[in-house]
Amino acid sequence: MAPKIKPTPMMEQYLAIKKQYPDAFLFYRLGDFYEMFYDDAVKGSQLLELTLTQRNHSSKNPVPMCGVPHHAVQNYIDILVDKGYKVAICEQMEDPKQAKGMVKREVIQLVTPGTLMDESAGDAKENNYLTALHQDQNGKMGFAYADLSTGELKVTELQSTDALVNELTSLRTKEIVVDDSVNQDILAVIKKLKILISTQNSYEEKAEFSYAVQDLTSNLEIEVVKHLLMYLTVTQKRALAHLQRAIHYEPSAYLKLDRFAKRNLELLQNSRTGKKSGTLLWILDATKTAMGGRLLKQWLSRPLLLKDEIEQRQGIVQNLMDNFFERNNLQDELTNVYDLERLAGKIAFGSANGRDLIQLKTSLSHVPQIRYLLSQLNTDGIYNDLLAELDPVEEVADLIEQAIVDDPPISVTDGNLIREGYNDELDQYVDAMKNGKQWLADLEEQEREKTGIHNLKIGFNKVFGYYIEVSKGNASKVPQDRYQRKQTLVNAERFITPELKEKESLILGSESKAYDLQYKLFVDVREQIKDQIKRIQKLAHALAKLDVLQGFAVVSENHQFVKPELTTQGHSLEIKDGWHPVVEEVMGRQSYVPNDIKMDDDQTILLITGPNMSGKSTYMRQLALTVIMAQIGCFVPATQARMPIFDQIFTRIGAADDLISGESTFMVEMKEANEALENASENSLILFDEIGRGTATYDGMALAQAIIEFIHDHVHAKTLFSTHYHELTILDKKLKHLTNVHVGAVEKNGELIFLHKMQPGPADKSYGIHVAKLAGMPDSLLQRADVILKRLENDSKKVTHHEEADEESAATSVIKEDESSVSQVDEQLSLFQPETVKLDSQENELLEDIKTTNLMSLTPLEVMNKVFEWQQRLTKKGKRK
Repeated sequence: MAPKIKPTPMMEQYLAIKKQYPDAFLFYRLGDFYEMFYDDAVKGSQLLELTLTQRNHSSKNPVPMCGVPHHAVQNYIDILVDKGYKVAICEQMEDPKQAKGMVKREVIQLVTPGTLMDESAGDAKENNYLTALHQDQNGKMGFAYADLSTGELKVTELQSTDALVNELTSLRTKEIVVDDSVNQDILAVIKKLKILISTQNSYEEKAEFSYAVQDLTSNLEIEVVKHLLMYLTVTQKRALAHLQRAIHYEPSAYLKLDRFAKRNLELLQNSRTGKKSGTLLWILDATKTAMGGRLLKQWLSRPLLLKDEIEQRQGIVQNLMDNFFERNNLQDELTNVYDLERLAGKIAFGSANGRDLIQLKTSLSHVPQIRYLLSQLNTDGIYNDLLAELDPVEEVADLIEQAIVDDPPISVTDGNLIREGYNDELDQYVDAMKNGKQWLADLEEQEREKTGIHNLKIGFNKVFGYYIEVSKGNASKVPQDRYQRKQTLVNAERFITPELKEKESLILGSESKAYDLQYKLFVDVREQIKDQIKRIQKLAHALAKLDVLQGFAVVSENHQFVKPELTTQGHSLEIKDGWHPVVEEVMGRQSYVPNDIKMDDDQTILLITGPNMSGKSTYMRQLALTVIMAQIGCFVPATQARMPIFDQIFTRIGAADDLISGESTFMVEMKEANEALENASENSLILFDEIGRGTATYDGMALAQAIIEFIHDHVHAKTLFSTHYHELTILDKKLKHLTNVHVGAVEKNGELIFLHKMQPGPADKSYGIHVAKLAGMPDSLLQRADVILKRLENDSKKVTHHEEADEESAATSVIKEDESSVSQVDEQLSLFQPETVKLDSQENELLEDIKTTNLMSLTPLEVMNKVFEWQQRLTKKGKRK
């Protein structure tokens, strides 16, 4: 919506600035409000639930407008950014009272989803990553990410689109910076992930960029980091002193967990609610600091592969478990440590206030005691690395103690920030202010005595300054010519005296100078602290690591986890009385049935059978979670555990359409299975739950068997394969590295009782009808299902005894019904009598189309269209009749 008449000078200024930020909401400062105009106002009023008004009401084309108070602007910015929009903050750059003509304005910051700094308290343990992508001529991708609030900066090279999607989903980024090198196919994939795409095609050479990339050797990585830093410079319009050196990382240097595995195992996010509750993070997070909470998430996303690194963490966890009182004292100290990473970011950004500095001082004051506690526990040197990084940064703590008052205001421009004795000039101004106010108090008392007016008082406002106020009822008592009348109110008269105005000038002059000097001194203190940001960040990382490890000790002790023994020789796996930590927490320890998992060196596949709801999926997931917990350095849910170090975990658990790519459940299942078959090694862990159920029975069974044989003969990875195809249990006769196990269940008085205990050998039968009964299905339906099941089982035996029967006759034999055995129940359930219905050629054609269409290979939308087509054909047929 553009103006149709010549705009005013102010609107010309607005439109010129808006032209520079066409993809952002422009918050244009006018006095005490930020205003939006035209399309921004219309859309902003809807998103922010603001009243839409108009500027120039008398004009034929009034301008839509809405606004928000300046003191509450952050809340409105957060709402828009959280919805995926950008906000350009346009400030007045000069005092309107002193400006000649239009007040100069300019955008001081562009806030975007990936650069939001002011996180709410609920997000304290969340990182907000801005990512960047650049491709070389061969299509190889340079990928970088940064958290502007903490200064973290990392970069790598990726070879495939799948690898890129895994990184983007793992980081849960809301925004990615690209340039013209990125091809359209990749951009289309990113758009489907609902990530905001921002463009930065060029960069300037800056000293801070050179600092950030100094440790990188890859030109591709250097390019993508510089594009990312240039975007941050352009949007934030300030120094980025807190950004750390870019660290190269290799995704392959950690236990690989693709997006499917993280979703299926619910490491960080509950797949049903999207919340933390019910996840592995929920169980393991006993951190006391926001820094520790963020680091724990990073560790869960990237478990270790090196035995020495894992055992170093285990050693600290064991030490803290063995020293209960010292650990408690350590927790008390960590509880008083604020978010040093984000405090460092605020200081570098120039947005830290007095209270932020007090939080920094408080945090630093607890570091010496933390060092002392660790030194007492450091009998075998396991804390040497941490102690070397636990720098108390005494100079900063001392500076804040000397300069900043204990309880400063939120605003840094309203005075009362700097401690008495820090600056002589400021002390003089403050003394003048104090003496002036005492003089005013003395004057008030004197005037009451001289006039006999006991309710006389001396007041102040910004318009008239200081004044003497007398109530209307006492106005007649004021001696003539004693005061000069200044203002008449409904209930009072206000006066001034030359002496009062003289003192006012002294007091207000001192106050103004004091405020200005306090702000200047505060900024100077903040700048001095800024020089020590790298030390503060190093300290923050050490405290975060210590916090995560003490959390592991607490959780391991509370849940009776054990230290796993990690082996690098052979691939044997033995877990005694293992359990699923999340399910156990929900159900209670007494209700959960623990299980052993044992696989020797030459045993690669456990084929798991048993009824639905019996715990097969839980059994599989608990192994994966145990592996992840072991490889992040935590203890594990078992009474004893000995395991190899795995390089990758692949999962195919649960069923869901991939609506983003338009793929059916079965297609997703096959893709996830193929990912494992192509990339797994003998050091990997594969979990396949009910592979093949998304297609016809014979297709599914054939695929399941072929997959099992392929893993057995070519991949050799440790594999748990659960199936409802009992026919596959004979594979243990021909595959020497496969073993059958099943979940125990017994029938008692026609009722099914799950034992939830894994037992050797295959299950004796399926219990599908029993499970349907537990679900509450009608008795008549269950009786009918039982009749059909018995017939299918009998017919199947006949086919087995007559192997010469061809496939068509076998299929006919299985589904053909014995007329004599149709019960009264069958008659009640039967809606049609097929033997009495004669179909014409069009009806046969339609029926054949329905029978031969593989719905599981279609997308949900395609299925709906197909059903609609069949309905239309039936409707037309009916009308013709």
